[in-house]
Amino acid sequence: MSGSSHADWQHLWHRGAVFNLLALILLCVLWELWVAPLHPGGSLLVLKVVPLLPAVPGVLRGKAFTFRWLSLLLWFYAAEGVTRALTDPHAASRGLGWIELVLSLTLFVCVAGFLRSAASRHDAR
Repeated sequence: MSGSSHADWQHLWHRGAVFNLLALILLCVLWELWVAPLHPGGSLLVLKVVPLLPAVPGVLRGKAFTFRWLSLLLWFYAAEGVTRALTDPHAASRGLGWIELVLSLTLFVCVAGFLRSAASRHDAR
């Protein structure tokens, strides 16, 4: 592939990662405070977004190091999503669990694609 093609793919993966990271953060906050909290009025489970917050500046800037550690962290969100999708007694929480799973897996694919395109772009030099 040409250098321009690598840059185009890297840009697409980067945009996908930014979108999915921000969507995952927003979903978790809305879920635990308003849509379907574990306890009426909100839940301290909203603090689950805290580990994602330091990733925002690095992902926005396209820092490979941030993408690497984020790829490891995402599996906790995928696990929580599938667990709550299959076991939560409330239909709203089950649906949000599936959405969390899809967002975390899509974010992982975008992170992997970004890192792979960055590596192949580096190799092409």
